[in-house]
Formats: sequence, C-alpha cells, structure tokens
Amino acid sequence: MSEADKMCAGQYYNPDDKELVKMRVAARLLSEKFNRTSALKLKKRTRILKSLLGKCGKNIYIEPTFNCDYGSNIYIGKNFFANFGLIILDAAEVRIGDNCFIAPQVGIYTATHPIDEQERIQRICYAKPIYIGDSCWIGGHVTINPGVTLGNNVVVASGAVVTKSFGDNVIIAGNPAKIIRHIEPANSVSPAK
Repeated sequence: MSEADKMCAGQYYNPDDKELVKMRVAARLLSEKFNRTSALKLKKRTRILKSLLGKCGKNIYIEPTFNCDYGSNIYIGKNFFANFGLIILDAAEVRIGDNCFIAPQVGIYTATHPIDEQERIQRICYAKPIYIGDSCWIGGHVTINPGVTLGNNVVVASGAVVTKSFGDNVIIAGNPAKIIRHIEPANSVSPAK
C-alpha cells in the first residue's frame, strides 16, 4: 500500500514520501498561480480551480488567497462562495455540498498528528475526512477539525472551533462549538398562532 493510499484510508502515513511531496508541490504551484491571477480574469481562475480540485460544481467562486495540501481530495458542489484566506488541509476527503458560503479566514483541517510524543517526533501523520452538507454558512475565522460532519443548513458563528459533528438545521457557536439554536427549515409551515 502506498503512502498516498494509507493517507486516504485514514492510516498512519509518512508525509515525506516522494509521491506525496510531489503532489503537494503540484497543488502549491496551482494555488500560487490561482492566487496571482487578476480579479479581471475570473474564467482563468475557475479553470485553475477545476484543475486543482478533485471536483467542483457550477458557479464556484473563491477569493484569493486560497491554499490547500493536495486539492485532489476536495469536492465542492454548485453555487459555492469562499471569501479571502480559505485554507483546506485535504490529506483526507473534504466534501462540501451545494449552495455553501464560507467567510474570510476559515480553516478546514483533515490532517492530524498522534498524541504519543514518540510517534509525533517520527513525523507520522494521519487524516480524517470532513463533510459539509448543502446550504451551510461558515462564519469568519472558523476552524473545522478532522473528522467533522456538518448536516444541511448549518450556520457556524464566527470564531467557532468545530470539534464534533452536528446534524441539520442548527446554528453552532463557541469553542468548542455547541448548538445555540435550531433553525426551522424554510419549506416547513409554521403553526398558526
């Protein structure tokens, strides 16, 4: 099993493996090209994103700067907007649904390290996937930690640190994030008062 296979399977892997280093360099070069492309050349930016990401839907827009580890493990649905400073460490899959908005300076991190000091010194890593449902809004300076799943229509308040998964139709906030309110879905009918 290659180090890339181990990484994608959530097993311990060596990040210094030549194949992984080559993949990260390729992603960084594309990210660098994207980040340097003029705001007047939106079609060129979109082409770069399509070659960098594993998959992206129609109407995707990311403000520079955008950085990622590999790019190929990122899957974004249609009607996506991310503001300045998005970082996605995609050693594992990151799947983002349709109609999602991400505010500035958000970090989405699948990569993690062992708690054991000796394993950490050996530079062993592993990763856990992150899934974000449809119609989510992630506020500014949010951190989403490895292994988190957010359901559909989740609003994450600015500055939240998301350390666990949450279901549909909630607003979460804090460090660590917790539910502060449930959202009534837009297509449901409110009872008469």
